[in-house]
Amino acid sequence: MNKTKVICLIAVFAAGALQAQEVSLFSIDVGAGFVEPLGTFGRYNDVGWNVNGGAGMNFGPYFSVMVDANFNNLGINRNTLDFLGAPGGTDQIWSFTLDPQVHVLRRSHFDLYLTGGGGIYRLQQQLTAPSAGFVPTPFGGFPTFGNMVISSYSVNRPGFDAGAGVNLGTAWRVKFYLEARYNRVFVNNGVTDYLPVTFGIRF
Repeated sequence: MNKTKVICLIAVFAAGALQAQEVSLFSIDVGAGFVEPLGTFGRYNDVGWNVNGGAGMNFGPYFSVMVDANFNNLGINRNTLDFLGAPGGTDQIWSFTLDPQVHVLRRSHFDLYLTGGGGIYRLQQQLTAPSAGFVPTPFGGFPTFGNMVISSYSVNRPGFDAGAGVNLGTAWRVKFYLEARYNRVFVNNGVTDYLPVTFGIRF
């Protein structure tokens, strides 16, 4: 093997080692944001909020797999509550999904990726009414105020998600990310569609 081939071989291994150092084997993220209800689901609910957490593995610089847990809380809108005869109410959605990521544009401090997958979703609807109470103490007591659940319904169903995101890197290998992911849940009477937009950190 001549000297030129040896140098080329060393250069290839060195480039691979540097690339491997830029992408860690494991990835963890946490974030929060807002959620936009879509379609029929959007006619009955207001914009809500979401929190997300995930963990996974990077299989090289362009492909990774994440396990994501997401919680969404949306208030039922006033027209729907009046129709149901309830003072207040929420729709809450838990999701646990397996989501591959394909990194289509990856630079040292910028990473654009596509993601999508599926899993199990738990939908819960609660109708509430204001409640008041009194907590006695040795010095008298104090009143308490809150919401009493007057009706509750929950169901577990399959669903899928698809979206895109951007990672913005830092010198400490902590990345700030922005991600939007469309979700569809298959329920008995049709589908539930919503779009969480999440801001967070990933490392």
